[in-house]
Amino acid sequence: MKSLSSLLKRSKFPEHLKKGEVAEELACQYLKSKGLQLVEQNYHSRFGEIDLIMMDDDVLVFIEVRYRKNANYGGAASSVSYQKQQRIHKTAMIYLQKAGNTHPARFDVIAIEGDMQINWIKRAF
Repeated sequence: MKSLSSLLKRSKFPEHLKKGEVAEELACQYLKSKGLQLVEQNYHSRFGEIDLIMMDDDVLVFIEVRYRKNANYGGAASSVSYQKQQRIHKTAMIYLQKAGNTHPARFDVIAIEGDMQINWIKRAF
């Protein structure tokens, strides 16, 4: 798996958007290595965005990816506020209605800190 700094160098986005885009790519690679299959990336609704939608066996997983350079001020995982969770939940409901999904679903968080410390929190909310 490539490091965050090597992916940052190759990113096509402006400097201020690179870290989020690269963190999502790193999270996607990590989850694929754990057996998940990508369904959709950066799904948007009027309520917000879901970074990754993946299948984990027969479970549809909505994934929020958060990156923090360090754990100061609570770190990456604690940055997923209640309001953010509600926006993700509403966006997921729209996705499920449009897709006609019949799979069980869950909400996970991938928290990345430093150069490559990945913490996968299943059923985060």
